[in-house]
Amino acid sequence: MSRTLPSDQMRLPLQTDLPEGEAGFVVSDSNRAAVEATEAWPGLIGGVMAICGPAGCGKSRLGQIWAERVGAVALNGEEAAFIDPLELEGRPVLLDRAMDADDETLFHLINLAQAPGGALLMLSRPAPSAWEVTVPDLRSRLDAVISVPMDAPDDAVLAAMLDARFAERGIRPAKDVVPYLLRRIDRSAAAAGDIVGRLDALHRPVTRALAREVLDDASDDDLG
Repeated sequence: MSRTLPSDQMRLPLQTDLPEGEAGFVVSDSNRAAVEATEAWPGLIGGVMAICGPAGCGKSRLGQIWAERVGAVALNGEEAAFIDPLELEGRPVLLDRAMDADDETLFHLINLAQAPGGALLMLSRPAPSAWEVTVPDLRSRLDAVISVPMDAPDDAVLAAMLDARFAERGIRPAKDVVPYLLRRIDRSAAAAGDIVGRLDALHRPVTRALAREVLDDASDDDLG
């Protein structure tokens, strides 16, 4: 005999209309400074700015929102070396994993950001002033970059991440699941995605008891 799931634990059809861009980005104390810093920038000023914070804090997502708003060219770490800098002149640029770019590429991108229409938003974990570089002129330029911090997701942001991951998989967890997970998982997008994936793989109603079971199993795996 088949079993009907309770209404607050049922699996829903996979959703394709989840909020994207700014509509799906939760602003809280952990990211407000970075959000406000990018809202009006670059405007008429241009130049260089960095958003810095731990893995999973949402800086890449914020960078994508900024890039879409201003029409920036999006580059990623070491791959930026394969782009002809002259093709970027007069255009805003988003550089994710900026610390992985080589010194020469960084030097050219920072210089191009000073041209009319140019701007460079760099994303990294440590601030540019902490990066190891060998080119003296680059060192002085990085030390002058305005760096805005982002913190690890607080409860509001992490809850939104969990809600989104559950919705993507068509899962409606019991009401006490997300508050329970907030106190027990790492504060990152990766951790939110991992725990929801583990719960989904069991194909059972997502209750607090199941969440505790999965977290206990994960802890045992780490010890093993």
